[in-house]
Amino acid sequence: MHLPSETAAPAAAPTARSSTPTPTPTTDQSPASAPSSAPGLERGVLGTGDIVFFVVAAAAPLTVMAGVAPFAIAFGGIGAPAAYLATGLVLALFAVGFTTMAAHVRNGGAFYAYITRGLGRPAGLGAALLAVLSYNAIQIGMFGAFGYFAKETAGDLLGVDLPWPLWSLLGVAAVWFLGYRSINLGAKVLGALLIAETGILLVLAVAILARGGAHGLSLASFSPGNMATGGMGGVLGLSFAAFVGFEATAIYREEARTPHRTVPRATYAAIAFLGLFYTFITWTIVQAFGDAGAVAAATEDPAGMFFTAMTEYVGGWATDLQRVLIVTSLLAALLAFHNTITRYGHALASEGAAPAALGRIHPRHRSPWIGGIVQSLLAAGAVVVAALIGADPYNQFFLWVNSPGVVGILLLQALAGLAVYAFFRRERAAAASAGRLRTAVAPLLSTALLCGATALVVWRLDLFTAAGPEVNWPLVSVVPVVFLAGVGLALRLRSRRPEVYARLGTADVDADVDVDGEPDPH
Repeated sequence: MHLPSETAAPAAAPTARSSTPTPTPTTDQSPASAPSSAPGLERGVLGTGDIVFFVVAAAAPLTVMAGVAPFAIAFGGIGAPAAYLATGLVLALFAVGFTTMAAHVRNGGAFYAYITRGLGRPAGLGAALLAVLSYNAIQIGMFGAFGYFAKETAGDLLGVDLPWPLWSLLGVAAVWFLGYRSINLGAKVLGALLIAETGILLVLAVAILARGGAHGLSLASFSPGNMATGGMGGVLGLSFAAFVGFEATAIYREEARTPHRTVPRATYAAIAFLGLFYTFITWTIVQAFGDAGAVAAATEDPAGMFFTAMTEYVGGWATDLQRVLIVTSLLAALLAFHNTITRYGHALASEGAAPAALGRIHPRHRSPWIGGIVQSLLAAGAVVVAALIGADPYNQFFLWVNSPGVVGILLLQALAGLAVYAFFRRERAAAASAGRLRTAVAPLLSTALLCGATALVVWRLDLFTAAGPEVNWPLVSVVPVVFLAGVGLALRLRSRRPEVYARLGTADVDADVDVDGEPDPH
């Protein structure tokens, strides 16, 4: 999730696992036995719906809609809903190759594992470091937005006036606790919060449709003329950023029931939900103000557009509830990204590419608890530093820290698409079985489109940071520097610690689970 920027902070809302043998790896990806760790992550506890909750919650749909959709309308006009639909279609194309390769990469490292198997260990370790940086940047920066909105909401609705860093640190503590406990608890909490935040938006949408909008319902948003305006490049950049995190479905493979089925299903379900939901809600908010008035409303008061519509079509009580749910939406996203980060650390530690402590699993809760502590301390430290230097919680701490993370994830998606193509170019039997569309056409086309999306975000980074080149170029430069540092680390491991290098990307998290997702008695 990424909110766009304004020159000032947003205004406060108005008061009112498989038994199938593992495929033979290529020369650069030959397996080496990795040391096993006990206990491991809890097996077979997450179904398709649970994983979808984690992934969709990371996108923070309520916050994205209330905080991003108005900017998309202001920049791209009433054709903005089509940008979310187009983005969903591009990512669904990416998922075709991504899920086809899932049957051959039974590893919980997601981008790291896919890129290692497709493009080699150096690129894979570069991707791992970039993924860790990107997810941390997005999550840690989001604590700034959490603190900002929690402070404003508590002050206006409850009369509680606490500084934003305290609210952010309370958020760090809550996320740590939920991440420390079992993944089941986290799934339940995320499920409840996600239902609440999407529910309030659906209430608004139904109310708008029931009244026929401001001047009758119209499909002009999807006409070619309105979808091809000059500002749509920036809107597409915003819409791709709104889907960040959907690929994390593969990270939960070790904890999923029947992962060879659950992970692909969850990936498609998450993309379909986000694409259709974003498109529908953005279209309905256009209807709330009318084709002629939506752009003016979004331009004049982007931060208040959804709140104004909620008050008008549903009532002041719903507006107050929406403000509370934006805070819980951010909390859900923070927890989802926390789980993603700790499981990346666990995957890397299990292969010796990260400190062993990060892979240590709690004997009772079966969570990567040391990794959770490290990540939470890092987040808390960042909040304290931001407070001490007087950084604005939204415009600087959130937007500046978050932006390189979004660029990094988009670049990793493009690299993963290329890795799928490269993998099936070598595994010709597997490619012939799956078909050229899944193993060549879709991966290459999605890679080209995702490279374009990455370029769009970099080109219009000012929409994300509200800053000039003196800030934006250093932020973007972090992405290639970290990736190349990972490549350099892999080359160093190859020459100095070849046993560790040989293990990269080879861990099989399905090894002890049969096709039905139950522990293998043998």
